[in-house]
Amino acid sequence: MSEQANQLQSTESVQNYSKITVQVRDVSYTYGNGSAQRQVLTANDLNLYAGEIVVMTGPSGSGKTTLLTLIGALRAIQGGSIHVMGQSLGGLSSKQRQQLRKNIGFIFQDHNLFESMTARKTLELAMQLFRERYNSEEKKALPIEMLENLGLGERIESLPGNLSTGQKQRVAIGRALINNPRLILADEPTAALDKGSGEKVMQLLRQRADENQATILIVTHDQRILGTADRIIEMMDGRII
Repeated sequence: MSEQANQLQSTESVQNYSKITVQVRDVSYTYGNGSAQRQVLTANDLNLYAGEIVVMTGPSGSGKTTLLTLIGALRAIQGGSIHVMGQSLGGLSSKQRQQLRKNIGFIFQDHNLFESMTARKTLELAMQLFRERYNSEEKKALPIEMLENLGLGERIESLPGNLSTGQKQRVAIGRALINNPRLILADEPTAALDKGSGEKVMQLLRQRADENQATILIVTHDQRILGTADRIIEMMDGRII
């Protein structure tokens, strides 16, 4: 067992093991084949606990986003093991991975908003994944409340074409959070935001971690948000160091 894994095992003896949301063990990943093959992850171990915000930093190309997408079941595992919310990702079918992703909030730099759908309708559509969870009043009120909390109160009925890049990002963040996911995976969530908007987003994420015990993993180069993190981990050349 690696020194890193031993350290994790020691940590588990202090923290409640049942509160581990994500467990990564000896995870490696390679792109390409033959002479074009490139290893981007090498033997990584990581635990993510309920109620914490973990920020992952490191140079571009160090493997941060690849690890994020593996944890989010957006890629199939090649080596090692990943458990998310008690479920092993190894060997899952495409349909099973899709079902798991319903309980994960994704925030990526590409907003992927529907050009014909307003900010409010975007959040309402996300709520359809759990339509039985909400009554008719909540279906109307929660998207508006979320958008107002993100500083978009005047943009509720705006289409993406009428939003700035930062406003689009905040709509995408609202979509990721509207169903109160247990796990939130964010890739540069504040990069396109000014100081005030970035602070609003981080306050909202902090609230989700503290009040809902959500687990939040953020990949970022934004030094402004490091103070919100419970832990900061660094990745270099495909390994968490």
